[in-house]
Amino acid sequence: MVSFNHLDDSVPEANWAPALQGRSRLELDRLIPPGSGRLVVLSAHPDDETLGAGGLIALLAARGTAVDVVVATAGEASHPESPTRTPEQLAHVRRAELRDAVAHLAPEAAVHFLELPDGGLAGHRTELDAALAAIVGPNPRDTVLVAPWRSDGHTDHDTAGQAAAALARTMGLPLLEYPIWLWHWGRPEDVPDNLLLLPLGDAAAAKKRAMETHVTQVRPLSPAPGDEALLSAGVLAHFERSFESFVLSSPRPPREVFEDLYRSNSDPWHFEDSFYEHRKRALCLAMLPRPHFSSVFEPGCSIGVFTRELADRADAVLATDISNRALELARQRLTSAAHVRLEQGAVPQDWPRGRYDLVVVSEIGYFLQHSELQELAGHSEASLTDDGVILLCHWRHPNEGWELTGDQVHEAFRARNGLRVLAEHREKDFRIDVLVRTETQ
Repeated sequence: MVSFNHLDDSVPEANWAPALQGRSRLELDRLIPPGSGRLVVLSAHPDDETLGAGGLIALLAARGTAVDVVVATAGEASHPESPTRTPEQLAHVRRAELRDAVAHLAPEAAVHFLELPDGGLAGHRTELDAALAAIVGPNPRDTVLVAPWRSDGHTDHDTAGQAAAALARTMGLPLLEYPIWLWHWGRPEDVPDNLLLLPLGDAAAAKKRAMETHVTQVRPLSPAPGDEALLSAGVLAHFERSFESFVLSSPRPPREVFEDLYRSNSDPWHFEDSFYEHRKRALCLAMLPRPHFSSVFEPGCSIGVFTRELADRADAVLATDISNRALELARQRLTSAAHVRLEQGAVPQDWPRGRYDLVVVSEIGYFLQHSELQELAGHSEASLTDDGVILLCHWRHPNEGWELTGDQVHEAFRARNGLRVLAEHREKDFRIDVLVRTETQ
């Protein structure tokens, strides 16, 4: 995390010209054709949307694109030492300023206030994920997400950017990330290589009017100490440019990613030939509290190596995977196991009906968003029979490109009041937890 203060001298705007010269342009027509699509803009605080993406909002709204502005906090902590305004009063004023600013940019835009705590988004990531996913909706065709840059250096900005990136990856949506505080604290070498510039043209005037409506940020609240303007003239100069800048990511849906993975390698994680994998599965099976189960559900079964071993200890097994290619390989392995059913599906979205006395969640939890992880844990618990068991097993190291770790997955399950730990095993590379219902249920 970058350490900076908004009262520090801002990097002179002239210093950025060499770093931005010659940058490629963001082609709006390729992103959203005129007269179509939807733009969902996430801001951590009222004014982020205007500073970072006000011109983009105005340009697309004028072209007929539907716009949603999602504001995570009310910005109530912008002046913590103010002797004239309480946080509640600031929140009330800043909401009104936001609505006025959006009216200058996109009069028909929908505005959503999530009312999460200013300065505390990182501790409310699950609520942020869930709210943003609900606004985007389950079938967001022709939708582009816009959010603060994930490396902006402000904890709320970084968290908002991470939440948008996770949702974009899950839904396969384009994501535009806008830097704000980078221009205040950064150096030319800090500018991302894939930063694109968007010329604003006439939209620059609308952005200027919108910026002026955020009075609590661009002017002092009063002459008293603690009421100084949050955004100095030096900071504002970075947003008076004739262009805006965005980092563009066009993530592929996870299903496509895994399909390609299995088509290029029939055993990408070396389930068949790795001693590590053989030992890990043996430990998992040894920790189960009984030798046989009636009904087993294994989401994320991959090519069916562990499924084959579970089948030897079950009357019936339902195994699912997001990849059809993985399931083709699993079927070849399980041709003699008539009591095993293989189906295509992703969790938690495609959770099956029914109850199981063994649910196996192995090496899949860290591919989810925070809110999806909570849903996965809830479905797993709700699907258990009275004497049911949840078997968790996950790699403990970071997975490049994914936010969650195996430890976070296990702790989410262990935090549920309806579950208790029956057995556990931890070592440097992986951990295993066996959970059962609490005695009070």
